[in-house]
Order: sequence, then structure tokens, then C-alpha cells
Amino acid sequence: MSVHEATRLKPGAVTGKEYRLLLKACKDGGYALPAVNVVGTNVLNAVMETAAKAKSDVIIQMSNGGARFFAGEALPDAHMARVLGATSVAQHVHLLAKEYGICAVLHTDHANRKLVPWVDALIDRSEEHFARTGKPLFSSHMLDLSSEPIEDNLKECARVLKRMAPMGMSLEIELGVTGGEEDGIGHELGEGDVGNPKLYTQPEDVLRAYDVLSPLGHFTVAASFGNVHGVYAPGNVKLRPVILKNSQDLVMKTHKLNPKPLDLVFHGGSGTPNALIREAVSYGVFKMNIDTDLQFAFAHGVAAEVDANPKAFKHQVDPVDQKPYKKLYDPRKWLRAGELSVVARLEEAMNDLGSVGKSLAV
Repeated sequence: MSVHEATRLKPGAVTGKEYRLLLKACKDGGYALPAVNVVGTNVLNAVMETAAKAKSDVIIQMSNGGARFFAGEALPDAHMARVLGATSVAQHVHLLAKEYGICAVLHTDHANRKLVPWVDALIDRSEEHFARTGKPLFSSHMLDLSSEPIEDNLKECARVLKRMAPMGMSLEIELGVTGGEEDGIGHELGEGDVGNPKLYTQPEDVLRAYDVLSPLGHFTVAASFGNVHGVYAPGNVKLRPVILKNSQDLVMKTHKLNPKPLDLVFHGGSGTPNALIREAVSYGVFKMNIDTDLQFAFAHGVAAEVDANPKAFKHQVDPVDQKPYKKLYDPRKWLRAGELSVVARLEEAMNDLGSVGKSLAV
């Protein structure tokens, strides 16, 4: 009996024990899930549509800027906008994922020191939701304190994980710096950065994190192996996935555990060659973030619609033959074109990650 025959989950937002079962299925099955940053309902719905079409589970996540945009840029309180936007995304998924027949993980992306209050406020929301329903609002959150001394990084991660663990929530941590920039968080590549040791996590630091956090609750590791947010010209990014293997092996041997004891995350997956994706997944990566390529896919789909009907985006009625253009400039027309472009690109990513047809949803 395969892991997928033995493990089945109810469709919907996956949290707690079900989330950990999903991660185990990914690692045992040798595949990973795409993690998609959403900024509005169009991309959010397109992600769920793709998951249903491809029969793949999926990770839906929000950056701080994406959450704020979801709530509306006009809200004057930026902190509250981040909290309300992320809460709105989570409620949307809790409501609709089961109707799409998919298992969806809810996660917040990169939160540095100044954004820790955002994460704490969202944990407050999960505690309220847990008290009412027995489930947290979110599956996991991420703290990205990789630019700080590791002692400070792990101390704050431990504090947050202690709050989350009673609800079965997971914490994603970052060790080593992911290059590039995402909503103001990160390290822009410059001259000489290709070999920057900060872009490569040391296995000894991963072991240290395991020693501190594993007694407290479940956590996942975004270990840097040269990965970068965004898409760069060939030669500007030197990925070394073997760092992931070395980290797994060190933790396994030190604590006499089964192979690949760590649940690993691949940040900056856009534009990565398939061979390197497969290698990273073989070392225990269950999640790959894909944002830049999907932003481009959405823009490309909308632009194609505009290019095909340029007059409709300049005139309500054709100035020559008086033909009305309402059916072409209707937002549902060109936004749907963007959605379908996202569906096509995300399904390609699911194929690359091996998750197509692997959904655990009953």
C-alpha cells in the first residue's frame, strides 16, 4: 500500500497533525508542494483551481506586503492592514478549499524583526479560532531572522514556537541569507556576491537549531544553499543543494534518527533548472516557493488580452464603427486571462515538483 493509499485527508485548510502528515507524504513520496504568494482573490482562486485540476495539494502564503495589499493599500494603519489582509486570505481558504476538493496549507512568508508583531497578532487570531473550532487559523508562520546572530534568531524562534505548539502550528525558520529581495526583506545581489558565504547555511547551524527547537514543537528549515528571490541571468546564482544533504546527515547521525529527519524549504525557486529542483527534493525539501514566475505569468496573460484588443482599453465604443467594447474591457474578461496564465504556469511547477496526482484529499 502506498503512502497515498494509507493517508487520506479531508479537503480544506490543513493544520496540526494533518499538516505534518502531508509533509511526511511529500518526503516519503519524493515530491514537493509549490508555495504561492498571493496578493488578491484572482491569484488565490487560480491557485486553488490549479490544485483541483492537477490533483495536487498546495501551500498558499502571504508576505507582509501581499497581506497589506489584500486588505487595501488605502487602510491607514499598515500593521492592522497586514493582520486583516492575512486573516482575510485564511478565512477565504477555510471557506473555499473544501469546495475545490483540495488540501491547502496556510502560511505567512518572511517576517524579520520589525514584523514579529505581525506574526504575534496572527497567532492571537489563531488562538481565537482554535478556541471556537479546535483548529488554528493558519498552518504555520515564518520568522526570517537570518541577518541576526544565530543566538538571537533561535531565542526568538523558540519564544514564538512555544506559543504556536499548543495549537499544532509549525514554525518555519531561516538559517543563512536568501539572496534577492521580497517585499523589503532580503539581500540584494551585488558584485562578488555569487560566492558569499552568507548565502550558504552551515550544517552545524542547522544542528544547533534542531537542538533548540525540536523539544518545543514542529519546525521547518529554510536553509540557504545559494538560492535567490527573483530571476537572475545565468551564472549569477550558484546553487549547492548538497548543503541540504549534509545538514540532514549531521542531524541524523548526531541524534541517531531516521534518514532525512528535517523538513526543508526551498526559497527562491523561480527560474531553477529541473535537475536542481529534483536534487533538492531528494534531500528532503517538501516545499518550494514560486512567486516571481507567477507574477510574470499573471501579467503576461493580462498583457496578451490587452494586446489582442487594444481599442477596447482606450474606448468604450469604437470611434469609427461605434462597436461597443464592454465585453472586452469588463474586468472579468482580462482578469480571467491572467488567472488562466497562472494556472498554466503553476501546473508546470507542480509537474516539476512531482506533486501532480498526489493530493491526499479524499
